Amino acid sequence: MHLGPFQLRAYGLCIALGVWAAVAVSARRFRARGGDPALITVIALWAVPAGIIGARIYHVITDYELYFTKGGHPLNAFKIWDGGLGIWGGIAAGVLVGAWVAHRRGAPLPVLFDCVAPALALAQAIGRWGNWWNQELFGRPTTLPWAVEIAPSHRPVQYAHYATFHPTFLYESIWDLCVVGIVLLVERRLRLRQGSLLAVYVVAYTFGRFFTEWERVDFAHKIGPLRLNDWTSVVVFAGAALTLVLFNLRRPPSTGGDASPAPADADAVVPERATSGEPPDVA
Repeated sequence: MHLGPFQLRAYGLCIALGVWAAVAVSARRFRARGGDPALITVIALWAVPAGIIGARIYHVITDYELYFTKGGHPLNAFKIWDGGLGIWGGIAAGVLVGAWVAHRRGAPLPVLFDCVAPALALAQAIGRWGNWWNQELFGRPTTLPWAVEIAPSHRPVQYAHYATFHPTFLYESIWDLCVVGIVLLVERRLRLRQGSLLAVYVVAYTFGRFFTEWERVDFAHKIGPLRLNDWTSVVVFAGAALTLVLFNLRRPPSTGGDASPAPADADAVVPERATSGEPPDVA
């Protein structure tokens, strides 16, 4: 689709909508904790490009055969609009850069981690629909009523005679919405230390991602019986779960006569420096 001289691609539009939703939700949650929502926009201006670059680098490294072997086209590594973003590299780079910017502004990182946790899952739920437009990341052949029809040019060779497949991108989108609900439920029902919700998001997301990854039929490296991203899900799940448990073993200091730990959604006093919407000092 063209808008004047510009070409709009549905894949990029889905990602942009996901980013917008994540920023809006994070800003609202940060405001509720006493922070200036403008800071979320400042962080996003740095974290989103870093996340996209990290996601693309992860994809290119793990699927290098598509670009750097005989018959491949190295310049295609830059064609993000054709699909190919690895969520692992995107989340890692985006969170690290976002945390760095927040730290430079003097913002409370645990509060921000709690604010963005459900927003990240929401962004993924929206962004996954870009895979439908690109006809990619689908699962095994099926004739179920919700099967998605894939054009012959997008089918793996071994499945060329099949027409309809499991929409694993849809399954993951639905699971991502469930992750939003899980994070919010944990926030309301459990009394965790501030900053824990990011680990809750990672644990919940990787649990579901293991099964959607298992179902996919697109090319992927395998280690033993599992695809590389399945192993990544296992390792990241274990690391996040262990972090969540160890982080919450030590009870936070009690306030007044209440000796119970502060809930993850407790209001926080945000330092004045963190409420500024000015760009961070990167000198």
